[in-house]
Amino acid sequence: MASSRAHPGDLEPVIPSGGPELTFDFPAIRIGVAEYPQGPTGCTVFQFPAGAALAVDVRGGSPGYIGDYPWTDAICLAGGSIYGLESVVGISSELLAQRDYATGFDDIALVSGAIIYDFRPRDNAIYPDKALGQAALRAAQPGRFPLGPRGAGSSATVGKGLGFDRVETAGQGGAFRQIGQVKVAVFTVVNAVGAIVDRQGRVVRGHLDRRTGVRAPIEAEVENLMGDTASPPPPGNTTLTVVVTNQALDQRQLRQIGRQVHASMARAIQPFHTISDGDVLFTVTTAEVDAEPRNEVALAVVASELAWDAVLTSFAEDEAAAANIANS
Repeated sequence: MASSRAHPGDLEPVIPSGGPELTFDFPAIRIGVAEYPQGPTGCTVFQFPAGAALAVDVRGGSPGYIGDYPWTDAICLAGGSIYGLESVVGISSELLAQRDYATGFDDIALVSGAIIYDFRPRDNAIYPDKALGQAALRAAQPGRFPLGPRGAGSSATVGKGLGFDRVETAGQGGAFRQIGQVKVAVFTVVNAVGAIVDRQGRVVRGHLDRRTGVRAPIEAEVENLMGDTASPPPPGNTTLTVVVTNQALDQRQLRQIGRQVHASMARAIQPFHTISDGDVLFTVTTAEVDAEPRNEVALAVVASELAWDAVLTSFAEDEAAAANIANS
C-alpha cells in the first residue's frame, strides 16, 4: 500500500530523453511523453493534428477509460489508475489553449484516454495529473516513440499469474510497417497479469523463478494454481494499445480490425484479458490513403504481427535488444 502522499502538484513534469526508441515515418501522428520520476509514473499522448476516426475495443474485467468517440484529436495512455485520467483533462485544456480558446461546436477537442494500475511496484500516491498531460502534449513530435519503462509504462510489470515474487518490469513498446502507400503503427503499454511470450512460444518476460532463472509458462503450474490454497492473481493490471493506419476505413471496419488485433495479442501475452486486466485497444485511421480495394482482413493481419512486435519491444533495454526480440 502507498505510504508517501506527495501530490503531483508539487512536482515538475520531466520530458524523457535518451534510451531506446522507435523511429518511423508517419507525420500524421505526434507523440509526447511526460513523467514524474519520483513515482515513477507518466503518460503518453498520441496527437492527430488533422483529427482521426476512432473505434475502441475493451476487454478484461477491470478497464478504466474515457472518451469512446467515433472521432478523436488525441489519445492519452497513463499510469495512476483511475486518478491518471486527470492527464486526459490536461490534454483537453492544452488543445483548447492551442485553438485560441475557441468554443464553437466543431472546435471542441475530443480526447480519449485509458489507464493502467501502476501503484504496486512503488510506495507513493503520485499519479499523472493535468499538468503532466499538458506537458506531454506540448512535447509531442512526429516519428519518435520511447521504448521500455517510459511514459505510461514507467512502472509497468508483467507475469503476475504465478505470484508477485515472479514479476518482472515491462513498459511501452511500438512497431511500424509501410506497404506501398499504406502505413500501420502499433503502440502498447504492457502491465499484464500474463507473461510475455516470443514467436517460438518461450516466456521471455515474467514468471521468473529467481532461484533458477527459469521463466515458466503458466500451464506448467496450472494444477497448483487451481489447488485449494491457491490465490488469484493480484488486481490492478492492464494492457493499453493504439493501432494507427493511414488507410481510410469506415467505423465497421475499424471496429473489426480492432477486435482482430486485440484477440491476436493473446499470442504475445499469456494469459490475456483476465478478470484482473482492463485491456483497451484504440483503432485509428488518419484516412490519408483511400486505395481500392480495401482488404481489412489483410490489414488486420499486418497490424496483429506489429502488435506482437510492439509487446516484445516493451521491455528491451536498448535498440539492439529490441530489434533482436522483435525478429526472434
